[in-house]
Amino acid sequence: MFLPSFYNPDKVGTLYTPDTAGAVAAGQAAQLPPAAEDKHRVLLLLVDPQVDFIHPDGALSVPGAVEDTRRTVEWIYRNARQITTIAASLDSHLPIQIFYPTWWADPQGQHPAPFTLITAEDVHNGRWQPLLEPEWSIQYVEALEKDAKKVLTIWPYHTMIGTPGHAITPALYEAIAYHSSARNIQPIFLSKGSIAKTEHYSILEPEVKVPDEPLGDLNTQFLDMLATYDRVYIAGQAKSHCVLETTTSIMRYFRGRSDVIGRLRLLIDCTSSVVHPEIDFEAIANKVLSQYAEDGLRLVRADDPVD
Repeated sequence: MFLPSFYNPDKVGTLYTPDTAGAVAAGQAAQLPPAAEDKHRVLLLLVDPQVDFIHPDGALSVPGAVEDTRRTVEWIYRNARQITTIAASLDSHLPIQIFYPTWWADPQGQHPAPFTLITAEDVHNGRWQPLLEPEWSIQYVEALEKDAKKVLTIWPYHTMIGTPGHAITPALYEAIAYHSSARNIQPIFLSKGSIAKTEHYSILEPEVKVPDEPLGDLNTQFLDMLATYDRVYIAGQAKSHCVLETTTSIMRYFRGRSDVIGRLRLLIDCTSSVVHPEIDFEAIANKVLSQYAEDGLRLVRADDPVD
């Protein structure tokens, strides 16, 4: 397997300044054909491949994410000739959002701890009170439960804009830069998660729509772009949340379009689930993904050939 000399697998999951110049130089030296010449177009969609989710000391570290990322990085190097485009999302948060302790308090003025679950019943009973936009907040938790979404979870502060945890993990960033240089094509970066009053697990739509916000509705433009590719491979973090919800958005948008759904590949060993003390997120994700597999999504592994 080809691996560029600057790549050190032991550095995956560690924080350092990416060797962008070295990655670009190695990509140029590879002398691969430009992506514009591809007859069979392949897109790799990386969901939130960021320091806070991947690194063991990240604010919301996902167990298994370092190994997932190592497999993803090496998959990119091994298949650079066949990958037309790499797109990556960046979960991008602010200090006061509906899923952070800052938004809520109990009657004594105490904020909820990370991983607290806030139900509509909790809000109606006054156990937790919104400190901002009370009418929206009540409607929000009701909407989550009505639409069979996850109960509102209070998360640790993570992927905060302007912090190291927001960055793409360095070893993966180098692989993206390498591919961009080798195939003479720009990567695509998508920012999501900065609307204060809604969660935004899927990179394509928030949990509850906020139509007056630029990213507050379904990103049909990006979805239509995905449909122009012959294959779309999905990897990233976390399997139970942002990867699952992104896949759900794609499956729902293309429902009945077996020609498009049949092009989707989820790199199942390049993603892992959040571990929660009360909820088996892994089991939930596996159940949903098994249903999607019956509907035409293919679950593949990093050592399977790119088709």
